[in-house]
Amino acid sequence: MKNLSLVLNIVLLAAVGYLYYYDFSGKKAKDVAAKINNTYMSTDSNGRRPALAYVDLDSLNENITYIKERRSELDAEMKKIEKEQEDGYKGLQAQRDNFLRRGAAITEAEAQSFQDKLLQQQQQIDSRKQQMSQDLNGKSFNIMEEIKKHLRNFLTEYNKEKNYMYIFTTGTGLDYMVYKDSTLNITADVIKGMNEKMEKEKTKSASKQ
Repeated sequence: MKNLSLVLNIVLLAAVGYLYYYDFSGKKAKDVAAKINNTYMSTDSNGRRPALAYVDLDSLNENITYIKERRSELDAEMKKIEKEQEDGYKGLQAQRDNFLRRGAAITEAEAQSFQDKLLQQQQQIDSRKQQMSQDLNGKSFNIMEEIKKHLRNFLTEYNKEKNYMYIFTTGTGLDYMVYKDSTLNITADVIKGMNEKMEKEKTKSASKQ
């Protein structure tokens, strides 16, 4: 199950690891040129700078409430799977101990029959664990898609004002930028904005119930 835990964390981290960009195809050349002139350099309190920004995935993963809540749900379900398997194996061990207490009274036929029964039960336990793990992986994938959707919607609104052409991602195991200007880091904006947006949606959804 340690491998499953690692997979779930990687999935959640990868959920926010994508390149966000604008497509200018189909526009007139002068409109494209004007857009590029406006967006290659955007003005803020630091002065004029390239219209590029980056988001730190590790910070998003640890500070966006929605992601932390979904990760906690997956962790809880994973622990439930582990406990069910552990309890199942303990049950098998108890059956085995009780059977062996009969000692020399056990016949060869009884021993073979009991062994077959125990093996069948073990296979059922393992099969159920495998099915539950697959279901959990499917749920984690759906959560990943949901997180991507929320992040994409947020960045679409966020970028209407910022006018970045590209927003890159950085994080543990995903960092391919050899240099990063910290003034281009918009992680704090994304964390704050996403938390506020998701809390509003959560409150709105709860009021409808």
